[in-house]
Amino acid sequence: MGMQLRTGHLYNNILTLPNPSSITSFSSFLKRGSNLVGGERRRRYGFRIAASSNATTTPFWDGWKPDKASASPSLSDILWPSAGAFVAMAMLGKMDQMLAPKGISMTIAPLGAVSAVLFATPSSPAARKYNMFVAQIGCAAMGVVALSIFGPGWLARSTALAASIAFMIFTRSAHPPAASLPILFIDGAKFHQLNFWYTLFPGAAGCVLLCLIQELVSYFKDNFKF
Repeated sequence: MGMQLRTGHLYNNILTLPNPSSITSFSSFLKRGSNLVGGERRRRYGFRIAASSNATTTPFWDGWKPDKASASPSLSDILWPSAGAFVAMAMLGKMDQMLAPKGISMTIAPLGAVSAVLFATPSSPAARKYNMFVAQIGCAAMGVVALSIFGPGWLARSTALAASIAFMIFTRSAHPPAASLPILFIDGAKFHQLNFWYTLFPGAAGCVLLCLIQELVSYFKDNFKF
């Protein structure tokens, strides 16, 4: 019955003729009827249409493809970061020779990851100087504390990693390479003698050198393109 009343009301609106003086032509009358019918359909089915238009489906394989919006890198965009990484690791290697009598190495794996962040994605949040140094110092300290409490083993590693992630989230200093520093300290007996000096060396100290080289890489990328 409700449907009949609604339909009757709709067609009464269509068939009720206004003052003949206000109708310019028969086509305007038909247009009025079409608008009323279309409005009724939109009112009745508008929610369903809106819901279907707002639904966004992302294909599963899109996450496995390169970003379509990014332009293809030029040769200079590839060469200068690669050259910067080579120079950085070469300088760290020469420093290793100087520190060899003390049994300490500057060519640690986290600094390789830092090089990739600084040279390949310099505009990413992880490449911010605040994120890098706060995370490097804080995460290294987590490793020292975890080792002193739990000793070497799985409990110290898992606790230090969890604390490092919590620290980076709390301080808003997300820098993924720093998360490997506490595990490196716990498993690397040659670093135990540093104790809390490990918070500054070799991670933070190596990052100072990498930041200087990054500035050179950025200069060459901006001024020597090919």
